[in-house]
Amino acid sequence: MTSSSPASQAHPYLRAASAGLRHHQHALTRTGPAPAADRVHLDLVHAHLAALLQLLNQLAETTRPPHPAAGRHLATAHLRLWQATAATHDAFHLLPPAHEEIPEAGCQPERLPEGPPVLTICQRHLACGHTLRRTTTPTDLHTPPHGHTTTCSQ
Repeated sequence: MTSSSPASQAHPYLRAASAGLRHHQHALTRTGPAPAADRVHLDLVHAHLAALLQLLNQLAETTRPPHPAAGRHLATAHLRLWQATAATHDAFHLLPPAHEEIPEAGCQPERLPEGPPVLTICQRHLACGHTLRRTTTPTDLHTPPHGHTTTCSQ
């Protein structure tokens, strides 16, 4: 089964997301040392990681039947990405809230249908965790990937 478009044009939205991340990283360091992360920044990074987590989960599920070894590696990558997502969520809660996150006297965020704005990251994180727990055990989350390491040189 072959794609009708050339490989250079395959998956344009994924290519654009990757380019956007590279551009953002370069923009942060172009003007000197990168500023410290804030909650808004970590919320956006967490959203990106959560979307990537869903994509990697889908790829692992569809790759596993025809190519079991590759599917296992993708499942391991999915677990490691979950750990990065969880660490980003934890870092978010360790940062002090921004002044715009503090509800004013007249504001009642609990009445918003999606809950208080600061809880959006928690709702997203719980949804990702629910998906992950359908296919993994707590032991899976703490095991090293296949007992071997790989290096990436650039």
